[in-house]
Amino acid sequence: MKPIDFEESETETTLFERAGLMRRLAALLYDSFLIGAIWLVLGYVIQFIFEFKSNQVVNGIVETDSLVNAITFFMMLTSSSSFYLYFWRRGGQTLGMMSWKLKIVSKVDRPITIQQGFIRFLYAWPAFFLFGLGYFWLYFDPEKDTLHDKLSRTYIAFVPSKKKRVVERTN
Repeated sequence: MKPIDFEESETETTLFERAGLMRRLAALLYDSFLIGAIWLVLGYVIQFIFEFKSNQVVNGIVETDSLVNAITFFMMLTSSSSFYLYFWRRGGQTLGMMSWKLKIVSKVDRPITIQQGFIRFLYAWPAFFLFGLGYFWLYFDPEKDTLHDKLSRTYIAFVPSKKKRVVERTN
């Protein structure tokens, strides 16, 4: 899939409607499969570096070296943030967002900054894991933004296919 082109007239992005919750969650699910695969590969590399001796079964419970735990957590955090920041800065879309025709846009109609992406990434985790309250915020917000949209000054736009946009503009 080809990313949606930002050069299509930057003012056009304000015409796109905000994405709904189900599309956002579907794109998040697609991306979680990709990130999970990345974590599996990197986790295997970490285990290979530590020669698989960092895990032990004691009384039926797997115990892992605390250093390996810290390195693994750091790897998971940096790889997932790098994944999102790379794709958001590259074209405004992750692979899951491309599939569901979503694009992240700064509220000033340009690609998001690294700072906006980092803020968005950090606040999206608690927004999801606190019973989804940050995501359900979009049902109460007049602009249909989630809490991390507001805090990062970005929004997720639904971008219909190019053919559909041409038909709508001619009407």
